[in-house]
Amino acid sequence: MIKNKTKIISAISLPKSAPIVALTTAFAAAGALVGCSDDVGKVSLGLFTTKDVVINAQQDPIVKGVTCHISHVEADLDFSEPSDMSIACRQTGEISAQDLAKIDRSKNGQVVFKESKSILFKSLKVRRIYDAENKTLIYLSYSTKESSGSHHHSLSTVPLYNTKAWDWAQAQDVNGNP
Repeated sequence: MIKNKTKIISAISLPKSAPIVALTTAFAAAGALVGCSDDVGKVSLGLFTTKDVVINAQQDPIVKGVTCHISHVEADLDFSEPSDMSIACRQTGEISAQDLAKIDRSKNGQVVFKESKSILFKSLKVRRIYDAENKTLIYLSYSTKESSGSHHHSLSTVPLYNTKAWDWAQAQDVNGNP
């Protein structure tokens, strides 16, 4: 009878890949926390698919008067999610000179949002770039990993015209210096 119990115990023991699955799940959960945002919409791509288009609202952490809506495909049962995304940013509040004085005005700008899209280093990033000549904030969303021969990306702009920051922008030269 002890032999049968041993067989039963070994039959229900975890497979050798269990630590890898647990580690993968932990990384996926941690990556999801990095991109926490407000989901404002979720649309199924069909009855026989586990993929949805998710729309998130993200407020710029420095320029509080700008909100970006980012849509991307979320695949519930896949390890890697598609890289396609879209972005639309609009002025939803006051944009002040004090906010703009704090932003990175280099040609590279700065990453303002980041969300993990797979366990293998693919992420969706949104970078804010200041266009001093046109007095406009540019928001570029892009995938950090090539997919189908392309680094998918999308662009949205928020002009400073008619904001409290317009006078500040007018006083800056093309390089963003006072």
